[in-house]
Amino acid sequence: MAASFAQVMIFLILGIGIIILLTAVFRIHAFFALLMACFVVGLGVQLPAASIITVTKQGFGNIMQSLGFIIVLGTTLGVVLEHTGSTKVMATYILKKIGEKQAPLAMSITGFIVGLPIFCDSGYIVLSGLNKSLCRRTGISVIIMSVSLATGLYSVHCLIPPHPGAAAAASTIGVDYGKLIVTGIAVAIPAMLVGRAWARYAGRKIKDETPAEAPVIDLATKTPSVLLSFLPVLVPIVLIGIKSFLAIETGRSIPAWMQVFMVAGDPVIALAIGILLAFCAVRTWNKNMIGKLLQEAAEKAGGILVIIGAGGAFGAILAATQVGQHVSNAVNLQALGLLFPFMLTAILKTAQGSSTVAIITASSIIQPLLPALGLDSETGRLLAVLSMGAGSMTLSHANDAYFWVIAKFSGLDMRSMLQVYTLASLFMGLTTLGVVYILSLVMM
Repeated sequence: MAASFAQVMIFLILGIGIIILLTAVFRIHAFFALLMACFVVGLGVQLPAASIITVTKQGFGNIMQSLGFIIVLGTTLGVVLEHTGSTKVMATYILKKIGEKQAPLAMSITGFIVGLPIFCDSGYIVLSGLNKSLCRRTGISVIIMSVSLATGLYSVHCLIPPHPGAAAAASTIGVDYGKLIVTGIAVAIPAMLVGRAWARYAGRKIKDETPAEAPVIDLATKTPSVLLSFLPVLVPIVLIGIKSFLAIETGRSIPAWMQVFMVAGDPVIALAIGILLAFCAVRTWNKNMIGKLLQEAAEKAGGILVIIGAGGAFGAILAATQVGQHVSNAVNLQALGLLFPFMLTAILKTAQGSSTVAIITASSIIQPLLPALGLDSETGRLLAVLSMGAGSMTLSHANDAYFWVIAKFSGLDMRSMLQVYTLASLFMGLTTLGVVYILSLVMM
């Protein structure tokens, strides 16, 4: 007996509620929350227990097949850049070129570039010492500088692979990574600028306080050159972008020289090249140090992979319930278009705090709804992922771990964070949605 529309929707909402309740209230790891939601939804719509187990395993395996190497290698690149001191070299170089009077903009740009391969919380921790020293040198408010850095990191974290949320959504929805990276960077720039503008405007109204000392992280005894610091970040992006554009020419045979770029531009190969370049930043390596870095990267990636895998399993269960067909028959989703992915992801983000969990969960729900939303095309799927990325920014507050990383390492109180950073994340999300809508008018 097939489940009715009401039955499917009740258990879909119940499944999402379980994810939010367990992760946000009881602080249970997202893997177990997503896995439990799989069984609640599956049993609720009368799927046989054996089918639930089979579909869950398939969903987990499929997402690992398409995403596993990218997450591990992307995490490894970030860890190596942190420990070689490349991130601080990039930050210092950007500040020197822009000038101390424009230090907040320099920190935004630094966060944007460093955030391409490094998770926002790690990037903030690594750059917090530099941020504090600049506050003292320039006399600019701590809240302005800190939120400028934080929003620069945050803008790319929510929109661009290899960050896990965007990468998982691209895999689930079926979007080319190269096109998402190139378009995502363009979309993230206005978000970064809006975040920095709000930090400058709202931060002026808040009484400045001397930040508490952040832990000092010894990254390297001798920092690498500017060129060697930037190459591990820029080369993979360029290679992936070249492959993405070359792939458009699918109607004719590809010359041998293009095939080289097609192979090197595969995200897995491109990230591996970036890691090799990052290791080249230090002339002499201790074999024990290399082992520790790779161990740290593997352990960090493992925690991310299990969440993404469980998100894939949840998506497979939703596909088995035919939720897309049920919803499209009952609601005129085409009138909502890009607004629906944004709203769904924003609700999930605001409720449970994690941008990654929000976009992974939302992409599983959105994927079967793409035809009803009028987004079941190559461009439509790309814009849908960007719309969900905008929603995953909106809004960051006290249930978000990154919120507390910023507050702790900058010495900022709760009220200041809510007035400046939380509102900045809201305006960033709305700005990104607006940019994506403008793109839809041009591209579709």
